[in-house]
Amino acid sequence: MPETQDPQKHLETYVPDTLASLKKSSPAQTEFYQAAEEVLECLRPLFKRCPHYLEHNIIERIVEPERQIMFRVCWADDNGKAQVNKGYRIQFNSALGPYKGGLRFHPSVTSGTIKFLGFEQIFKNALTGLPIGGGKGGSNFDPKGKSDAEIMRFCQAFMTELYRHIGPTTDVPAGDIGVGAREIGYLYGQYKRMTGRHEGVLTGKGLDWGGSIGRKEATGYGAVYFAQNMLKARKDSIEGKTCLVSGAGNVAIYTIEKLLELGARPITCSDSGGTLHDPDGIDLALLKELKEVDSLSLETYLERRQSARFIKAADYPEDGHAVWHIQADAAFPCATQNELTATDARALLANGVDCVSEGANMPSNADAIDCFIEAGIAYGPGKAANAGGVATSQLEMAQNSSMEQWPLEKVDDKLKAIMADIHQQCADTAAEFDAPTNLVLGANIAGFRRVADAMIDQGIV
Repeated sequence: MPETQDPQKHLETYVPDTLASLKKSSPAQTEFYQAAEEVLECLRPLFKRCPHYLEHNIIERIVEPERQIMFRVCWADDNGKAQVNKGYRIQFNSALGPYKGGLRFHPSVTSGTIKFLGFEQIFKNALTGLPIGGGKGGSNFDPKGKSDAEIMRFCQAFMTELYRHIGPTTDVPAGDIGVGAREIGYLYGQYKRMTGRHEGVLTGKGLDWGGSIGRKEATGYGAVYFAQNMLKARKDSIEGKTCLVSGAGNVAIYTIEKLLELGARPITCSDSGGTLHDPDGIDLALLKELKEVDSLSLETYLERRQSARFIKAADYPEDGHAVWHIQADAAFPCATQNELTATDARALLANGVDCVSEGANMPSNADAIDCFIEAGIAYGPGKAANAGGVATSQLEMAQNSSMEQWPLEKVDDKLKAIMADIHQQCADTAAEFDAPTNLVLGANIAGFRRVADAMIDQGIV
């Protein structure tokens, strides 16, 4: 902002001005614009009360990554043919600590996808209260249908380009969609080969060589703990509630596991083929067998459970997803971004859902979020509700630094405390700005304020 410009006048135009600038500097990145607009709109009451953030040009600085790394990844398939993919690492903001955020391997990955995920990661990581900055990375490589040898060769080629930009006090990637324990192992092995160092540069590692007990479960467990805190604040409980869960990866599976442990009844999950609905409650052991052991479609669940039905993706309602049109009490979107539309949100509300806790990153689109906020339900946005994963990744970093491995009870106790603290921060900040049920506003202001204050303290860097 120019020195002579009145901050209060600038307050009226900074959102459209910032978005217009982003569309010029970062063209065709619609998910990034969506994430930025949600945060910026929520910050209006903060800037009205504290115009010094505008005076320091924090917005102009925070929406631009500190570093964007893009590279070609060449690898050989099992036929010896050269294949080419794009690789990305966006190091968005390091005011609070080393860049921290996952790697996503999926054909839908673009620079815009990584930008939106990295931007969200800044505020999510800030909410944990831990010393970690925000970053994200990945590739448009698709692990599905590839042999282990092909995945190994791709991961080795990817890390050969990435290794010089990361380190245990610089940038610590983790897993995400398409990057599980197998991929982390191959990536770490190549990092060690390239550097000659055995250090905590990746999280999500194997338990025998530096991983943290409880990391795989953490995002799903955390989303349930966040819901538990939201409901407790309303003198309610998750126990006995019928729950909808989307996705069938780690986040969804361990959301279902924790819901069952706390006495709830999860009745759905979903994959690219469609939605599984088991009104008797999802058989967790069978789900794990299908997805974690055999990598089969959810439709095969019907062969073992006659109580279930499978709704194919081709039969989903227009502008909606079948998983959100089933009667329940609570919903846990755990699949991917923008999976929950305004049509879905209205169906959830009509069916009596009064709690939504997001296990995925930005799974509800802007119109769906507006529906939830207007209805005043317990709504936990992804940057708060799914922060358990990155929080436990930082706990893995702490264990690596001290060359320890903590028992599950210690990790889980710390996760519970972190999720309770994140909820309290969001609720207190929302109340501070006269919007006590709006945890979206609370999460965005609380996360932004912590990062912005650190940026001001550190000067123009």
